[in-house]
Amino acid sequence: MQRSAERILTTHTGSLPRPAELTRLYARRAGGEAVDEAALAEAGRRALRWVLPKQLDCGIDIGNNGEQQREGFFLYLRHRLSGFGGSWQRAPRGDIERYPLFKAALHSQLAGKEAVSNFAPPKAVGEIRYLDPALVEAECRDFRVALDGMARGFVEPFLTAPSPGIVASAVLNEHYASEEAYLAALAAALKVEYDAIVANGFLLQLDCPDLALERHVSYMDRPLGDFLGFVERVVTAINTALADVPRDRVRMHVCWGNYEAPHDCDVPLPEIWPVLRQAKVGAFVLPFANPRHAHEVRCLETLPPAGDQLIVAGVIDSLTNFVEHPEVVAERIERVARAVGDPRRVIAGTDCGFDTSAGMGRVAEDVVWAKLGALRDGARLASDRLFG
Repeated sequence: MQRSAERILTTHTGSLPRPAELTRLYARRAGGEAVDEAALAEAGRRALRWVLPKQLDCGIDIGNNGEQQREGFFLYLRHRLSGFGGSWQRAPRGDIERYPLFKAALHSQLAGKEAVSNFAPPKAVGEIRYLDPALVEAECRDFRVALDGMARGFVEPFLTAPSPGIVASAVLNEHYASEEAYLAALAAALKVEYDAIVANGFLLQLDCPDLALERHVSYMDRPLGDFLGFVERVVTAINTALADVPRDRVRMHVCWGNYEAPHDCDVPLPEIWPVLRQAKVGAFVLPFANPRHAHEVRCLETLPPAGDQLIVAGVIDSLTNFVEHPEVVAERIERVARAVGDPRRVIAGTDCGFDTSAGMGRVAEDVVWAKLGALRDGARLASDRLFG
């Protein structure tokens, strides 16, 4: 895993805006309409070739495929795993339920939106297994071919994959006798994807919003200890799935949900950080631009990551159309560097993805690229001060 050896490197958290044509195809298919799968695949490849130079033009050092060939950061698995069927309604989010006027306004904003919704995911109704390793191999191959066709590339490329925990939380278990058995089956299936991404020469990012988000969703009315037990079980499942992956090839993204809302029911980072540190990963991707959690960078001082681990610091908000001033970005980077104690162990990034399910992004596409440009400019300012 690349470090910020001479300057602060930049990255993002995975999903980027998709072209309207591609979003439309994903939304139609998710809504039950028949679509031309060959046309969808070709639209995904076109979008991949479009999104790579966009990232490079914005100054992204550690970039990915923008998740262009996926309908959502975990929902794409319904096309790669067996055992999924039907649908169900996810539990409400605690912070939204506390504010009925805000809830009504939010529902109004989403009404009629052409997008892939996370609110009615499938259920697990049969044995979970990875259908065909060729599916992830094809995505890796497309990414490699697109990278090889460019005049310049990333300092390091990465691909994302979801945590067993977010799948277990979002896809209701109606097949396995226990949560532990369900997590074990998901970990075994996802291991195919984790191993393939790393074997193809890419950095693996695990998307684990469950390790914070589920406190105010699935565990909203339960004691904190119950939720921490869930986090421990998921981290154990992750470590099992990563058995054959060097930890310096993996970074773990944890967040409280990629949605704009009060977030005043969020579990504090210091409560979960001791458990997160048990994950066998080389970096943690944490949202420190988040106004509910920016101050929690302090916990990196009181309970620091291991000496070989990096912090990918979210210093760009992925939910508002404010374009951060580079000085603000630089200050955020410098604050994290002080907490970690070594700027070489800090990479500048975004709080979360910009379009975690196709069409659900809240930031206009042109503003996304401006935000990533501000990330580049802020990293340069911070580098001058931290390495000068």
